[in-house]
Amino acid sequence: MPRDLIDRRPVEEVAAVVLPVIGSTDVARSRLEESQGLAEALGVKLAFAERMNVREPHPARLFGSGQVDTLNKRMHEDGVTLLIVDGALTPVQQRNLETELKLKVVDRTGLILEIFGLRARTAEGRLQVEMARSLYERSRLVRTWTHLERQRGGFGFLGGPGESQLETDRRLLDKRIAGFRRELEDVRRTRRLQREGRARRGAPVAAIVGYTNAGKSTLFNRLTSSDVLAADMPFATLDPTAREIVAASGRRIALVDTVGFITDLPTTLVAAFRATLEEAMEADLLIHVRDIAHLDTEYQAQDVYTILEQLSEQIKVEQPPMLEVWNKADALDDATRSVLASRAAAHNPPALMVSALTGQGTDELLFAIEAALFRNRRPRTVTIPAADGRLHAWLHNNCEVASEMLSGDSDIKLEVFMTDDDVARLRAMSPEVSVRE
Repeated sequence: MPRDLIDRRPVEEVAAVVLPVIGSTDVARSRLEESQGLAEALGVKLAFAERMNVREPHPARLFGSGQVDTLNKRMHEDGVTLLIVDGALTPVQQRNLETELKLKVVDRTGLILEIFGLRARTAEGRLQVEMARSLYERSRLVRTWTHLERQRGGFGFLGGPGESQLETDRRLLDKRIAGFRRELEDVRRTRRLQREGRARRGAPVAAIVGYTNAGKSTLFNRLTSSDVLAADMPFATLDPTAREIVAASGRRIALVDTVGFITDLPTTLVAAFRATLEEAMEADLLIHVRDIAHLDTEYQAQDVYTILEQLSEQIKVEQPPMLEVWNKADALDDATRSVLASRAAAHNPPALMVSALTGQGTDELLFAIEAALFRNRRPRTVTIPAADGRLHAWLHNNCEVASEMLSGDSDIKLEVFMTDDDVARLRAMSPEVSVRE
């Protein structure tokens, strides 16, 4: 079966990046720099990267004939073998550009999919990438096959009389996609069981989300003393990682590191990575990490908000409360840091200035995470049998016990700060336990 995406490319591959700016579309100032970073993440040699204004998108090739001629001449001079168009190309536009330029052409979705393919390390990650790749390929069979009018005979599963090559390939891809869906449903069930296990242990979940390369994994490592891959590159993290930590009060908190978001995140990726993204949407708290030193931090934040809203609608889950973290404070000069600190204090939702690299502000962040996760804690009076060491240990491990004393000959009365969920879990363990406000 023909593969629409580029294969792993040798280092000597020479690429050019073109960012089409269509009409008066508002494009982030650093978008071209981001495009270059995505291209370099493939390990190719970058010949040039430039913006190209497109007043009226050409239906056959996106760019005008004069622009195509100019591109063709420059790429020939620079020995370019791969053109990356940082935008959406229709299958017909992609095919025509390849025909006229006589080289491989990929659009933004194809580029991001290829990077995901290189970054995936676990079986789950590779499965989700292959699912996304198959969905993308299916939409581009028109581009892949130039012999669509060819008919062939056949029987049984090989195809009926007169079945076109396009129909055969589409049917095979549909079968492959259906298999991926079944496997990913198993992944979703596994993750659901893991979340339920954390809930039974009384560990509320805070999911770290944000734009790619905002420093999420570095912050995750700092807070959990882990060694998750954290690198200055797009999509260093694809596979979500969960770690439990003990908060200042002694209560357990689960932190989850998630895949980074990006402008124009391909819908095929959202569909394939649903099992992963549900980790964030079903958390008790979202920690939105922003690269506050980035030129386009506001653009990036808006993209994250948009993707989270879309996910909330698709998964039919209400978006969790959010805590904003303004990361990379160490990259700011003193004057800028002071101004942004004042803005963070007045920001809604609340924002904290931190540096995951140096550790600045992370202690305050942990207190803020705990306060947000246990925001519904109220003092309760709990009476349990003195001989029930299991309940006694559970209260100390999962709640904040303010005091305790013997009550009569066989009971212990404890003053405990608990959420409604804590009370429900306690009563599930021992229905006859006494809990009073």
